[in-house]
Amino acid sequence: MTTALDKVLYTAEAHTTGGRDGAGKSSDGAIDVKLSSPGSGKAGTNPEQLFAVGYAACFIGAMKAVGPKISVKVPDDVAIDSKVSLGPINGGAAYGIAVTLAITLPGLDDAQKKLLVETAHKVCPYSNATRGNIDVNLEIV
Repeated sequence: MTTALDKVLYTAEAHTTGGRDGAGKSSDGAIDVKLSSPGSGKAGTNPEQLFAVGYAACFIGAMKAVGPKISVKVPDDVAIDSKVSLGPINGGAAYGIAVTLAITLPGLDDAQKKLLVETAHKVCPYSNATRGNIDVNLEIV
């Protein structure tokens, strides 16, 4: 099932060459990275690292968006330690990823943490894009 956008709020644009051993640059120049395959020892980042940072940042944004609606203030020192794992799927016929977000919400009680994380997971664009496609494990630290 695909979901069409009701309205485009923002479009990120980037140009990438060379795949995992190439380079990528955003149209505004804010990102300009050398890419390398995981474990290659070469200089550069990889798509999994970029996804880990992007998903965590997006999820924090989702928590900040839903917090006021559910009367939970997101702590200023909220943090997410994210892991994006890469490996074979379907008996090695293809590759997939799995995500773990370890979410730290200092000063909130367990019920507030659970409500905030569950509500954010419903609205986060990355969560919605990956739902049903990959394993996403949310750990409240």
